[in-house]
Amino acid sequence: MRLLTFMKAGEYALGIKLDHGIIDIEAALAVEPDNRVPVSVTHILEGGDRAVASLENYLEKLDNKSDSSYMLNEEEIVWGPSVTHPNKIICIGLNYRKHADETGAAYPEYPILFNKFNNALTGHQSDIAVPNVTKKLDYEVELGIVIGKQGKYISKDNALDHVFGYCTANDLSARDLQRRTPQWLLGKSCDGFCPIGPFLVTSDEVADPNHLKLQTTVNGEIRQNSTTADMIFGCDEIISYISQHMTLVPGDIILTGTPEGVIMGYPEAKQNYLNPGDKVTVEVEGLGALSNSFIKEES
Repeated sequence: MRLLTFMKAGEYALGIKLDHGIIDIEAALAVEPDNRVPVSVTHILEGGDRAVASLENYLEKLDNKSDSSYMLNEEEIVWGPSVTHPNKIICIGLNYRKHADETGAAYPEYPILFNKFNNALTGHQSDIAVPNVTKKLDYEVELGIVIGKQGKYISKDNALDHVFGYCTANDLSARDLQRRTPQWLLGKSCDGFCPIGPFLVTSDEVADPNHLKLQTTVNGEIRQNSTTADMIFGCDEIISYISQHMTLVPGDIILTGTPEGVIMGYPEAKQNYLNPGDKVTVEVEGLGALSNSFIKEES
């Protein structure tokens, strides 16, 4: 199942992507009421298997109706982030071998963890302001893991059982701010620096998250083109490792690192960082393409 959020009357609303369009769940419930059906991504994540089953049963019921009043045109909606209220956004640094190679960094012995905050969240097709405080804004295509089952001290063998689904993400990074101090936080958590989406794809649709293609284009030019098979620490290892130190809860987002091809990895003379007017599209196989345009920040 492909879940999404979109803006409706100034609030996040739940949509389901089907082959023939998007179902506005709130509008569908006005036609075919069912108080068991969750009305937001957060409600689904909190409700777990029971909420997913209720939604699946409801979609089957809608299949028998010819009413199209609750169908939306994908080209006309205003997208929100595919997860709207995560408890934690945990990111993994230097997790691809070729990315470590291009930056001259040693392969880490343990996963490198840093975090973003909810202010960084934004959605597909949103404009992102280039902060006035950076001259070196970079892209990073990443596979996002969304936790669906609470756990601590999770074993590697059971780690993927705790995953609700996956999404495409762009770990935007202001390299000059990132390198200002030993801690990366400042360069990673400016407003809009964590677009995710367009969809949250349930885990049953992803056979092996450790073997997915990833790609980034900037103004139509391919910049990153790799696979999650190049990760140093796989998805199961990452989940297990994080859970040894903190409890993972439904809705937590884990960004799993980026492959080679970032601007920072280019020779200095060829490092043309993102500017207003640029358009970046990041895509993970089976999860959808996430596009954002960059604009000048107003003072």
